[in-house]
Amino acid sequence: MIRPASRAALPLLALLPFLAQCAPAPSSGTDVHTITLAVDAREAPRKILHARETIAVAPGPITLLYPEWIPGEHGPTGPVVDVAGLRISGPAGPLVWRRDLVNMYAIHCDGPAGVTALTVAFDFLLPPEASGFSSGASASPELLVLSWNQVVMYPSAPVPDQITVTPSLLLPAGWRYATALTAQPAAGDTLRFAPVSLTNLIDSPVQAGVHQRAIDMTPASGVRHTLNLVADNDADLAITDSNVAQYKRLVTEANALFGAHHYAHFDFLFTLSDQVAHFGLEHHQSNDDRVPANMLINPDMRVLNADLLPHEFVHSWNGKYRRPAGLATGDYSTPMQGDLLWVYEGLTQYLGKLLAARSGLFTPEQYREDQAMLAANLDNRPGRNWRPLQDVADEAQLLYSARTDWDSWRRAVDYYDEGDLLWMDADVTIRRLTNGKASLDDFCKKFHGGTSDTVRVVPYTLDDIITTLNAIAPNDWKTFFASRVQAITAHPPMGGLEGAGWKLAYSDKPTPMETSAEKVGSAVGGLRAGLGLIVGNDGTVIDVLPGYPADKSGLAPGMKILTVNGAKFSPAVMRAAVTASVHGSDAMVFHIDRASQPNTFSVHYHDGLRYPYLARDATRPDLLSTMIAPAVR
Repeated sequence: MIRPASRAALPLLALLPFLAQCAPAPSSGTDVHTITLAVDAREAPRKILHARETIAVAPGPITLLYPEWIPGEHGPTGPVVDVAGLRISGPAGPLVWRRDLVNMYAIHCDGPAGVTALTVAFDFLLPPEASGFSSGASASPELLVLSWNQVVMYPSAPVPDQITVTPSLLLPAGWRYATALTAQPAAGDTLRFAPVSLTNLIDSPVQAGVHQRAIDMTPASGVRHTLNLVADNDADLAITDSNVAQYKRLVTEANALFGAHHYAHFDFLFTLSDQVAHFGLEHHQSNDDRVPANMLINPDMRVLNADLLPHEFVHSWNGKYRRPAGLATGDYSTPMQGDLLWVYEGLTQYLGKLLAARSGLFTPEQYREDQAMLAANLDNRPGRNWRPLQDVADEAQLLYSARTDWDSWRRAVDYYDEGDLLWMDADVTIRRLTNGKASLDDFCKKFHGGTSDTVRVVPYTLDDIITTLNAIAPNDWKTFFASRVQAITAHPPMGGLEGAGWKLAYSDKPTPMETSAEKVGSAVGGLRAGLGLIVGNDGTVIDVLPGYPADKSGLAPGMKILTVNGAKFSPAVMRAAVTASVHGSDAMVFHIDRASQPNTFSVHYHDGLRYPYLARDATRPDLLSTMIAPAVR
């Protein structure tokens, strides 16, 4: 829902009267599991948020926690370093507090005799850098995405599900907002929301801004779905009618895929800005998707981001409702275990792309081109020779922040794209075992569907996955997954693509999807699969694949190519040199910007540009086209 807010930003000291009136003391007696939280976001354009809480407590030692392990981010990403100006007070005034020497997210103080509530006030300093996830840049002069975990502290007991929070929010003048929270009558300029558990509060971000648009996506079933757009100017909100129709079909196709939903309503929060971090983050009744400002109005940008909204929408079923037991910790302090992220993220990647095709966000050709690109990237990834996919998932909490140099040797969060191929393989296997009578759609209905109900979490293990699959298509699924996830394999699981009638191939000409990636990306295309080089449009070497020609020449990430065969570097010059090498025997000569060491490198390579595409295998039925066809006619 969208509501107006008002009033100009005020100096910090002038905020105290507002914060005080928004944080009344909780009721006396045994109600010790309540928090009232008031957030003043009027200085969000200056990248400052002001929070004030009244937290019900009992006398004696008190430990307050700041959320550390953030759901959906799979790691200890809570930005505690951006908390400033912390003040904790009791009835008689300020209390002495101290940070835990081991757990930096814990604050200790003593509640005096007779105390029933503490007042906790602090500022959160919104970061300017557009890196990271929700702890990255989240505000501009025109908009804000508020993540509640950044502006709340809570008692160490009980668990977040048992803590009730009554939140309120004050926005800059003229800003509107959208959130999955239930609005209550405003108190002047203050927005108020119905009390919710701490878990549901943190799961319900607020999107706000001057330039905002709400589009009704409600399907015939009658459950409200809203596409909420916010941008730094009105021009970037110009979504086409056909694009709106595709997103509406996404809702219909998703509900058909799962057969039921587990939310009272759903709010797509879509932020279009070059001043915020770009990512997608799932929530149970909403999402937090942030993309470049021109995503809706630039065809190249739109197709490259076509599966982002479907991916996060699928997470409402796979990740929020059904969640791996190691990620369903029930609090924000217990470390998460990512061993099943190849299900949590991998299955979601497959289904998200599938729904993008079924809803028309991808054409069939674009879907195949996208699959070819991800398959080729994974097939030319030397790190596969030492590291299984399971280890990538196990180390996820660190890999999300890993550097990009030597990425192909280290391996990154590959369980997204490799999970896509893995679950396509499972889908095709089910279809083969049942002679086309069942598919992964049936697994989704059985595992994620059931009866439509409200927000809840149902944890699962790998055994639960295998049991459900066996009920649909009896098979040795344990070995199926072990051979693809736990074993070291030189190639990604291509059985799904090949069983569906297609195979990975290469051409010296880019597909339209590759062309779009080159237009809006920062790297020269066609070099990875042959030359083993990823180089930016400015000549900076981003990555080198061990064992490939570029690696054998001595090139390394971080170098900057000045000339290629004597010509000043440009993407066109680079591509021309690689193309010309096919017809000659001489090495390509790269001159590198590097002092005091050899700066000329000879690269022996003669196979030309290699752009991936999917080639039709006429010996097998075209099952892939059937899989991506709309389920709802």
